Amino acid sequence: MGKEAKKLVIFDLDGTLIDSVPDLASSVNRTLEELGRESFPEDTVREWVGNGAQTLIRRALGLQESDGGDLFKEALALFLDHYSKNLTEKSILYPGVEETLERVASGGLKMAVATNKPEPFVKPILEHFTIFHRFDQIVGAETVPRKKPHPDPLLHICKNLGIEPSETLMVGDSKNDILAAKSAGIESVAVSWGYNYGEDIALYAPDHIIESLEELPKLAGAADGG
Repeated sequence: MGKEAKKLVIFDLDGTLIDSVPDLASSVNRTLEELGRESFPEDTVREWVGNGAQTLIRRALGLQESDGGDLFKEALALFLDHYSKNLTEKSILYPGVEETLERVASGGLKMAVATNKPEPFVKPILEHFTIFHRFDQIVGAETVPRKKPHPDPLLHICKNLGIEPSETLMVGDSKNDILAAKSAGIESVAVSWGYNYGEDIALYAPDHIIESLEELPKLAGAADGG
């Protein structure tokens, strides 16, 4: 991989472009408090992020993935309500995001977001940070039937934009991003920051690991952009 010129860069959102854990943790803990349960430290919630809202709430409640009972449904509704009102209260862009997106765009590449976050939350967050206009497509948790680590979200983007997987980079912080990219035949770029459930991202053998977003334009063939 890596020899074919790139035409598209797909980014994960949480843990890659933005640190959303402060707002997610706050919303989780408000939910737990309303249910009469103990709250969790932010660092604990940080290790639960990446598989979408339903999995996040199940982890907070100590439930199994198959549990869809009344407690789960009540907690999920409370969480979604709290989070919808506090999407960007404490979340921040990671360093270099705006500059990197500018350089990649100037290099003539298309860009997209593939996230397991509920789709209605994605656009408001990107708009808040004034980067929504940079992306040619947004794929959230409900856009396609199966989310990451399935390759479907990435292949959906490639198909819609008319770009081959071999002409694409996937940039993310978690095993879901790397596994999805591998299954899709897409070159993967892991970032050294982010969440990944407390595991070392190198265990999943991404094609590249970067310590700063400043390294990305060169990998994408847009080093001279901007």
